Amino acid sequence: MKAFLILEDGHVFSGTSIGSAREVISEIVFNTSMTGYLEVMTDPSYAGQAVCMTYPLIGNYGICYEDQESNRPWIDGYIVRELSRIPSNFRSVDTIQHFLEKHDIPGICGIDTRALTKILREKGTMNGMITVNENFDLDDIIPRLQKYRTGKVVEKVTCREKKVLPGKGPKVALMDFGAKRNIARSLNERGCQVTIYPALTTAEEILADQPDGIMLSNGPGDPKECTSIIQEVKKLYDSQVPIFAICLGHQLMALATGADTHKMKYGHRGGNHPVKDLKTGRVYISSQNHGYVVDTETLDERVARPAFVNVNDQTNEGLEYIGKNIFTVQFHPEACPGPQDSSYLFERFIEMMGGTK
Repeated sequence: MKAFLILEDGHVFSGTSIGSAREVISEIVFNTSMTGYLEVMTDPSYAGQAVCMTYPLIGNYGICYEDQESNRPWIDGYIVRELSRIPSNFRSVDTIQHFLEKHDIPGICGIDTRALTKILREKGTMNGMITVNENFDLDDIIPRLQKYRTGKVVEKVTCREKKVLPGKGPKVALMDFGAKRNIARSLNERGCQVTIYPALTTAEEILADQPDGIMLSNGPGDPKECTSIIQEVKKLYDSQVPIFAICLGHQLMALATGADTHKMKYGHRGGNHPVKDLKTGRVYISSQNHGYVVDTETLDERVARPAFVNVNDQTNEGLEYIGKNIFTVQFHPEACPGPQDSSYLFERFIEMMGGTK
């Protein structure tokens, strides 16, 4: 079946339909990872977005449900150059095609993903539509695309009730703004007792449970949309509890302490982004997924200082809070883009909480 990808600037790509045949409007972004496509599809940070994979062949090692970052995929749509329909991997239990169909996610393959990525890099992230309707009307569709907004997606992806992962070490309160599964697992494997809280949980409830540390997770959307959550994060900042924040959590802590964030032209999404530790000068290859960034020019130097920077474009990748046991990073230390050397940040967090008990 034919399918079309229509961008809000009028570009139209023609390809083959994969997954669901329903029509979808979404923000179109690209990811530069060569592997990890299942982790991408099931990362809650992609809620409200359709993902174009820049690597030309996707699906050759199939689907292994153990690798999911949540219980379901969150992407709105999926865009690939070539889809491998016969995976070869002893762990594979499914194909991408069936996975997309099962979860009613539309996709398109057979388009020039390199050309699409160049458009998004030059013009910036934009909205688009995936449709199988050959009789589409651009005059009708383009105004609809230009009006589309992802809105408040954190409340859509967060857990609905508190959950505890037992452990004999420090008690960690994990705020679920769209947390990848491996964040809780990384803490739990290090002996921590992890309590996962819904995104709208009050600071008073969290602090009443007397955690040894608080983790603010990753998540989707514009951090400025999370107005009520920012107020609760401010209360957590004012407490004396050690805090470690990742991605959206990093941005929310910055907003809660008076700094500003802005939308990037096309964001960082992939498993190959170099970040530099400003204290040691060491560079780490990191996994990233974000379209917004903290504006370091708005930082109060009495509150926080930059701790990491992106080597490619010099944008902020982490903050250290002065006089507080708080540090935050924009990248994902729990991910495994190949190297796992930034996972030491979990050990640093555990030391801040008093070490393993």
